[in-house]
Amino acid sequence: MSQRSYYEADARERIAGLLDAGSFTEYYGPRRRTISPHLAQLDVPGAFDDGIVVGAGKLRGRAVLVAAQQGAFMGGGVGEVHGAKLTGLLERARSERPDAVLLLLDSGGVRLHEANAGLIAISEIMRAVLAARAEGIPVLALVGSGNGAFGGMGIVARCCTAVLMSEEGRLSLSGPEVIETVRGVEEFDSRDRALVWRVTGGKHRYLIGEADQLVADRMDAFVDAAVAALDAGDAAGTDDPLASLEQAQRKLEARIAAYGACRDGLDIWTLQGIAQPQRLPLLDTPAFLDAVAARSLP
Repeated sequence: MSQRSYYEADARERIAGLLDAGSFTEYYGPRRRTISPHLAQLDVPGAFDDGIVVGAGKLRGRAVLVAAQQGAFMGGGVGEVHGAKLTGLLERARSERPDAVLLLLDSGGVRLHEANAGLIAISEIMRAVLAARAEGIPVLALVGSGNGAFGGMGIVARCCTAVLMSEEGRLSLSGPEVIETVRGVEEFDSRDRALVWRVTGGKHRYLIGEADQLVADRMDAFVDAAVAALDAGDAAGTDDPLASLEQAQRKLEARIAAYGACRDGLDIWTLQGIAQPQRLPLLDTPAFLDAVAARSLP
């Protein structure tokens, strides 16, 4: 199981592949049959877990709370019940004091069928993430799924203590189709899959500092990365989420100043001093990290 692809697994398979065998206990599972009332009103099929699995377990002996989004159900979209389960888990962390909270993100953002309820849920999730961090509980975002983390869940990911991504993961605020619809194909061609991955994929997000670690598409690689992130946090001391967000804001301002005129990841990689940047998408993760380590940063 440890060598299995994270990308190809569903929510429960990811939990089983990451956590210590037999350690997971699900909270508020499908037997509760809590289905979104908004979907029923629109005659849209629901799901008894509303597209998210939450619970507790062990990560190499560390006590963790975990939430895994079901990307196959409505693209992992966040609605009222989905958001309440995730917010409740984060609030529970403040009383149970686990070693960490793991968010296995697989979402296109807010569920359009639930509109304002979904937007409110995103704001509550963000607040709960920062509240947990303020009390010294690390919150890690794992992004290596087909839907990645877009829209509101992209914002949630960047509110976390650390973001761990694979090359297959994607992270952004607006999806390629949304950008094309609003600004036109001249701004962003969503049919150009190579361009999409160069801009939203794990490699690019790692290069511009939005992903703290880039890992291979394996369960054990994500486990190693999560443990390393927690160890690094232990060594660094108390997490100050406000200071972290202010630092991230300064980095964003510097990034806009340096790369604001760029229209493709290739342009940014060239400015970063990476030799033969066009080869990066073809490299496996270890070779990619070696190539990045050899760059001369501006």
